Amino acid sequence: MKLIQVIRDIWKVEELRRRILYTLGLILVYRIGSYIALPGIDVQQLRAVLQGQGGLPGLIDMFAGGAFARASIFALGIMPYITASIIVQLLGVSFPYFQRLQQEGQSGRRKLNQITRYLTVIVTLVQASGYVTYLNFMAGEAIVVSKGLFWLTTTLLLTAGTVFVMWLGEKITDRGIGNGVSLLITIGILADLPFAFAAEVTTRFGQTGGLVFLIIEIAALILVTMAVVALTLAVRRIPIQYARRMVGGRMVQVQGARQYIPFKVNAAGVMPIIFAQALMFIPSMISQFFPESEWAISLSQAFGDYTSFWYNLVLFILIVLFTYFYTAVIYNPIQMADDMKRNGAFIPGVKPGRKTAEYIDNIISRVTLPGAIFLGIVAILPAFAASFGINDQFAQFFGGTTLLIIVSVMLDTLQQIESYLLMRHYEGFMRTGRLAARRPIGVTI
Repeated sequence: MKLIQVIRDIWKVEELRRRILYTLGLILVYRIGSYIALPGIDVQQLRAVLQGQGGLPGLIDMFAGGAFARASIFALGIMPYITASIIVQLLGVSFPYFQRLQQEGQSGRRKLNQITRYLTVIVTLVQASGYVTYLNFMAGEAIVVSKGLFWLTTTLLLTAGTVFVMWLGEKITDRGIGNGVSLLITIGILADLPFAFAAEVTTRFGQTGGLVFLIIEIAALILVTMAVVALTLAVRRIPIQYARRMVGGRMVQVQGARQYIPFKVNAAGVMPIIFAQALMFIPSMISQFFPESEWAISLSQAFGDYTSFWYNLVLFILIVLFTYFYTAVIYNPIQMADDMKRNGAFIPGVKPGRKTAEYIDNIISRVTLPGAIFLGIVAILPAFAASFGINDQFAQFFGGTTLLIIVSVMLDTLQQIESYLLMRHYEGFMRTGRLAARRPIGVTI
């Protein structure tokens, strides 16, 4: 009953209703576009070759909502934009120019967004050429026009398609609800869920397990989802106090003004899993160049199967390492300590300056360790699910990139909806205040 009442309250808020309908409309446009095939290719013949591809193509196809295997005009989806965003973010660590832009507030973010858009076009042109090469290699007989004409038209259409998807994502962020780019990825992933679940139901009732095993699977999926939600929302709060604050254009003494710096247990999000999975495809790709070699066959067997012991062990170690690396990119203890000192803030019991930077660095290291271990466990859960007889397609929703993206994006969207409801004095989704929109967790400096 409470959920029905919340839905009614959402519909009563005109601005929120308009934003949700706007978001749903653009998502519908994206899904329709993912079924529009590129010209000059036999779609039926192509589908027979590309459907069910694993490895890196399978990962890209998952993010693109199946458009990659369908050779759609949105085949590359939003992945080039994500790649460009990661490059710009990493440049902010190495180059002073990008560091200055990150510190210039709104104007700096506008410049970085513009650079990201231009870089997206360049990345898309490169990836589009690679996609044409992949189609020629995997299903060259499905291309019914000359190779030169197909390369030109496909490269241009894929670039235009990615730019259009990027525009859709930005419009959803500006005038819709939630983060547009993340929502488009999530919708693409969720599009496969009904088919995966239907296949699992058919397997259970047609072959083994029956209803009891299916109920156990659903219960396990719910428990794993709850654990991922807890990981996503978990924070370690460091209390800070202000000796002086800027009030009315001048610095004044502030008594008892205490706030918190929140450090997320999983600050790196899903990026360590994406980086680690991308590296795990390299051994299988290398083995393809030496098909007759025994070591290549062993390498392919060890790392070509996501359920194998060595695959999951190496994946777990890489995720832990990448979690520390990406967390170091996000948090800069020295800069945070300098900003606190400049704003008259301090951590109780810790000297400002170098001691504060060391204290923050120690906290980040301790918080990141359990987060990295738990993230690695979540990443290898699909392998355990598959080992219990769950079909490969449905097993992907038991952890890994799939579940983390779905949970984080859904939480972010629900928090925005919750904020709109609370601002208009409506009851939100939860009375206990678990969502961040209901309970402020501090101020990031």
